[in-house]
Amino acid sequence: MDISAMALSNQYPSLKNKVVFISGGATGIGAALVEAFCQQGARVAFVDILAAEAEQLVRKIGEIPGATKPHFFQCDITRTADLQNVLKIVEAQLGPVTVLLNNAASDTRHDFRTIDEDYWNSRINVNLRHAFFAIQAVYPGMKAAGGGSIVNFGSMSWYECQGNMTGYTTAKAALEGMTRGLARDLGQDNIRINTLIPGWVMTERQLRDWVNEDTLKDIQRSQCLKTPLMPDDISAMALFLASDDSKMCTAQNFIVDGGWI
Repeated sequence: MDISAMALSNQYPSLKNKVVFISGGATGIGAALVEAFCQQGARVAFVDILAAEAEQLVRKIGEIPGATKPHFFQCDITRTADLQNVLKIVEAQLGPVTVLLNNAASDTRHDFRTIDEDYWNSRINVNLRHAFFAIQAVYPGMKAAGGGSIVNFGSMSWYECQGNMTGYTTAKAALEGMTRGLARDLGQDNIRINTLIPGWVMTERQLRDWVNEDTLKDIQRSQCLKTPLMPDDISAMALFLASDDSKMCTAQNFIVDGGWI
């Protein structure tokens, strides 16, 4: 299956020169997001623990005509102080973050009967906690800038009762509650917050670890649209939600799953 980036057709003038921060940007959906926003002329910073993959992505984007070069910071997003410190550095170097994409996550499978408290906490921290503290860190700058857009990345997995990753599905369900709960608090400062909910996206990791002949049949049976869901399909929605074109969209779920749920 060819998972190379597709050519996104739309350009959003309001994204040019905006400071965009993306967590988990080295691979998969995150890498597609980084590239898509750089091609819009945004000033993009991203974090990940995967330094080699991130640096390769920076080099790749640097060779794309007209794209801005992203800024990479290696960071474990479960270390809250480190994440918030990176966000301070980004603001000092690039200006206040006015687009925040809380993308980082880990859907590693686990058996609920065998996990302990430490593992449970690790699933919540990597899939949920960092999003809240990133929002907290960028809020003063967004407010001072006159507003901004926050996109939390959910998952359709808990809608369809997908098993074997209860920590992940619990955290992703909670992200939607976080979005709804913060929308009222942030709205008075013209800050929008929405949840982008991908379906089963054909990233390299999914194809390597989880997608097989049986799951492909399940995807074909479940999606109304039969073409594979790709990372850039998610980027297309993220660009819209970050742009001024969605200026009256907040507290909402935007599902991009090919018509599954």
